[in-house]
Amino acid sequence: MQVDELGVYMPVGGMLIIAALLGAAMVLIPTLLGMRRTHNAVEDSPYECGMPPLEEAHARFSVKFYVTAMLFIVFDLEGVFLLGWAAVYRDLIRPVSEGGIGWPLLWGGVIFLLVLEVAHVYAWRKGVLDWAPRPRARKPALEQT
Repeated sequence: MQVDELGVYMPVGGMLIIAALLGAAMVLIPTLLGMRRTHNAVEDSPYECGMPPLEEAHARFSVKFYVTAMLFIVFDLEGVFLLGWAAVYRDLIRPVSEGGIGWPLLWGGVIFLLVLEVAHVYAWRKGVLDWAPRPRARKPALEQT
């Protein structure tokens, strides 16, 4: 690249420098100008709207919470990629010789969606998507004679 062509990147470089300076200023100014924090038992205790805390701060979560979070991430990724592929669908099916992206990228997307669908079917079969599991069938009580 010649020096003239590098001038195109000057706004990006300037923006990176400004962002770095702003980040450093946001960390340093309160440290330098702010009041020093004092520690005591009253100020360091947990605070819930003026009431003493009702539970321990480090409550344990059920595994279902984490499974739900992972499933959300999987299906959120699926939605993001589907939206992107839908935006360039016409370019995907047009041959490369005509300026399209071509079939290989489309088939790569299909394989990606199939892998995610395997995860979806697996979660469904394991009962992860059942928010209210069915109650167990009770065995009939034996009649006493």
